Amino acid sequence: MTSVLVTHADEPIGRRVVKTLFHDGDVDRILALGSGPAPHRFDALLAGSEPRLRYIRVDLAKHRAMTDFFHSHSFRSAEIDAIVHIPHHGAAAAEHRPIPGGLSERTAEARLLLQNCLESHSVRSLVAVGSAFVYRLTPGNANNFAEDSELDLDPDVSPEIRSWIDCDMIFHGEVHSDRLRVVLLRVPTVVAGGGYVYLNPSLAGRRGARLRALGFDPICALVSDTDVARAVQAAVRAEHSGIYNVAGAEVVPLSVLARWTGRPTVPVPGPLLRWIAAGERATGTDFAHATAEGPHLRYGFTLETHRAERDLGFRSTYRIGLARAGDGSFTLETASQ
Repeated sequence: MTSVLVTHADEPIGRRVVKTLFHDGDVDRILALGSGPAPHRFDALLAGSEPRLRYIRVDLAKHRAMTDFFHSHSFRSAEIDAIVHIPHHGAAAAEHRPIPGGLSERTAEARLLLQNCLESHSVRSLVAVGSAFVYRLTPGNANNFAEDSELDLDPDVSPEIRSWIDCDMIFHGEVHSDRLRVVLLRVPTVVAGGGYVYLNPSLAGRRGARLRALGFDPICALVSDTDVARAVQAAVRAEHSGIYNVAGAEVVPLSVLARWTGRPTVPVPGPLLRWIAAGERATGTDFAHATAEGPHLRYGFTLETHRAERDLGFRSTYRIGLARAGDGSFTLETASQ
């Protein structure tokens, strides 16, 4: 039997992962961490004299809070042997708090979590959800990335992408560790029920128009939140360490994806876009709530997923398409095949 800890369990993808693991007969208990109150959707799972799920509020980006938690009676008594790290996502994810040392909140969490996993006497596995936007994009929409494809190490990469690359390299560095089994799942844009979209740097933050270069409309690889949870479940069960791409079969242009999520993109001539971006960097502002330039706003990609199928036994089973909402409008929706 396995005891699993899930980070950011109070956020949409985290909730989905907790529910998937809760119904896994091989998972004995789940310790869910979040920064806010326990989600109401956990009420039934938390009920009973000896519930298999326990929820604890912890600030994952603070060194003292994380260290105290890993040395607490709650953690020791849970006998956690596998940790699932779901990165912070949703509307508030783009508004990172300043962290001492200039790290992004996302990077600080990854470092602290890995450090405590390596120092723990009980933890044997770490499964981390990362981003497929770490790959270096070349002109066009023909980019098809395997796990050994080159990462975008350009010093001028946007801070959002840089934080994903930093986390990727942190976990990548321990993939061959003898002490800890590390699995990194690189996922593209995640689509949840109702058309909610997560982990896409172009659409992060609040609703509102985004800018993109005139003449470009990159294709976006997609995966459902249910398939992400299933991939996490497969990684927890597997014996392999490694890096795995996880994606569904569908792709859509960025303009279509943005329109159905309330964040329409506005084509702008390239010189004007570069001028706006330069102004953002000089003033520290964020025009239109999104990074105004970058390869991910010009070039698309798809993912090669054969390694996950071979080593983890995972294949996506949910499709993503347009469905009619209750008011008659269309929205992105996920459904089993």
